[in-house]
Amino acid sequence: MDITVFNRRRFLATSSALLAFPALAQPYPSRPIRLVVPYPAGGSTDQLARAIQQPLGEILGQPIIVDNRAGAGGTIGTDLVAKSAPDGYTFVFGNTGPNAVVSLLRKVPYDLLLDLMPISTVAFTPMILAVPTDSPAKTLKEFLVYARQHSSSMNYGSVGNGSLSHLTGEYFNEQAGLKMLHVPYNGGAPMLMAFASGQLNAAFVTGLDGATMLSSGKVRYLAVATPQRTDVVPGLPHIAEEVPGFASTAWFGVLAPRGVPPNVLARLNAAVVAAVARPEVRKLFAERMIEARSSTPQELEKVIAGEQQHWGQVIRKGGITI
Repeated sequence: MDITVFNRRRFLATSSALLAFPALAQPYPSRPIRLVVPYPAGGSTDQLARAIQQPLGEILGQPIIVDNRAGAGGTIGTDLVAKSAPDGYTFVFGNTGPNAVVSLLRKVPYDLLLDLMPISTVAFTPMILAVPTDSPAKTLKEFLVYARQHSSSMNYGSVGNGSLSHLTGEYFNEQAGLKMLHVPYNGGAPMLMAFASGQLNAAFVTGLDGATMLSSGKVRYLAVATPQRTDVVPGLPHIAEEVPGFASTAWFGVLAPRGVPPNVLARLNAAVVAAVARPEVRKLFAERMIEARSSTPQELEKVIAGEQQHWGQVIRKGGITI
């Protein structure tokens, strides 16, 4: 081979390698990150995701783009992330529904264990038993007495079939010896509007979902579904005082496509932990009866496993389908 041609080829190859090296060596993250919210804008999951959007972006040094991909009880957006490249630039802001419960009720297009990996929890919030302000029941005990006397004509609302509010209502029916009819709605806003129009006798809501109606005087809280009284929802009795062992809590967190590199996993976990610890985030959550709580990936994995075991038993025992 002509030495000139050889040297030219070697020069081009060396130049290409040098040009490519900076791109390979760029620290993570080097471009905006997409945080998929598998629900419509304005809902409880969306509000919490947007609460950490700015601090998370500041900590990571890149913009966090919230991408609402609603549908099928949160499974459409979750599936989008499950099938995304595990490069650290696409994550889902998940919760108990699509990341623990829905797959127990119907087939979903992703495998929770094989396609997704936990990053960190962000928040926990107990379910709250709510009634319209014109309900004859002023306390949990009065509600149970009234509901048992009028069980065949009582109903409760939920934010949709297979949602945590639905499963909590069925669990409450079973544990308290009630037969309230389930009335599903397409989200928290229409369900809470049903209170105002007198269509519902009760519902299990999060503090975030019920905040607007509570402030308007249309809803009254009776009890919280925690094992004991909690400062997250101060002043309310816990349902287990009258229905021993009853508890139901929603969690929210960040998950990634399976296969994200360990260094990226560690970087994002540290960033979420730091964002959740921000005073402004904790204050915002507390005002909405939400407990700001981060975790390790392993702790979130245990939360998901525990939820699947508990709600799986409730679903099988109650013959719940969607």
